This record gives sequence, structure tokens and C-alpha cells, in this order.
Amino acid sequence: MTSKKSEKYEMILEGALKVFAEHGYHRSQVSKIAKAAGVADGTIYLYFKRKEDLLICLFREKLGELVEKFENSVRDLDDVKEALRKVCEIHYTELENNVDLAHVTQIELRQSSMELRKEIGLAFKPYILLIENLLHKGIEQQVFKPDLDVKLVRLLLFGAMDEVVTSWLISGRKYSLSAQVDGTMDFFFNGIARPA
Repeated sequence: MTSKKSEKYEMILEGALKVFAEHGYHRSQVSKIAKAAGVADGTIYLYFKRKEDLLICLFREKLGELVEKFENSVRDLDDVKEALRKVCEIHYTELENNVDLAHVTQIELRQSSMELRKEIGLAFKPYILLIENLLHKGIEQQVFKPDLDVKLVRLLLFGAMDEVVTSWLISGRKYSLSAQVDGTMDFFFNGIARPA
């Protein structure tokens, strides 16, 4: 019973992702999401009270999966620069390979109400903390400047990656997003590296 329940939950989230990406969050009706998920309209309300809950859960689930990939990839890396580069690589590659997710995270989030954005912002927190921890590790290893403003730099790094993805989408995906990893990280490393 539980696996069947979680299977429907996943189907609804995938249906919502597809519909939100195609029609935009505000123009997405629950009936369209149900159809895309292959479930009855009423089934959605067994899992989610309102459409906002569906969007919030979608972000939590998808970002949770991403953060897990980041953590698994950097766990055994001692080279903090390589670890940050790996985070950027996964960020770009995952969104390049899932255009619907890229569209929803980059476009729909910005059009949501402030209250909804705050809720979704909580889903981003583990990702921001992961970047922060890597920056602290880099300071400890004397790779990054000792006086680095970690809280500012973590936001700048995340914000830069976020903007690169948005620009890629707006351009009509005319170039490889994953090919932007080296340029992104080299720019940051030049700014935060400890002078030789």
C-alpha cells in the first residue's frame, strides 16, 4: 500500500512539473496536473491541500534529490576547489538534462508570491549551507582568503549559477549549459583564492 501511495505521489509531482513548465504555475489547473499524472482530479487532494502545497513539495523533493547528489559527490573529495566545481557541474548538468525543472525553478519561482517564495526558500537552505561549509573548509585549508565573507560569497556563487541557468533558458538553450562550469568557477576562484 505504501509503495503504491508513494508511486502516485511521485506521479503527481512529475505531472505538476510538466504542467507548471508548460503553462506556468498560475495558469496550471489541478485538472491538467491530474491528467498529466494519470490520476483522477480528487486524488491530488489526497496528497496536497492546495496547488501551492504541490509547488512547495515539488521544490523540496527535487532540491532534496539535488543536494543528496551534491553531498554524495563531494563527500570523499579533499580538494575543496574540486568539490565546489563538482557542485557547479551537477547544478548545470541536472538542469540541462531536465529542462522542465530548470524552467520551474528559474521562471516560476520568480513569479510566485513572497509568502510562497519564503516557503520554497527553506528548500534551498541545505544547498546554501553545503556551499557555505565548502567555503569554510577552503579557508581552513588555506586555499581561500582568511577574511572571506562566507555568507556573502555563498550567495554570490549560488546567485551566479542561478543567473547562468536563467540566461541559458532565455536564450532558447542555444549553447551547452554544462560547458559553462569552468568559466563560472574560474571567475570565482580568481576572486576568493588566497594570494600565493
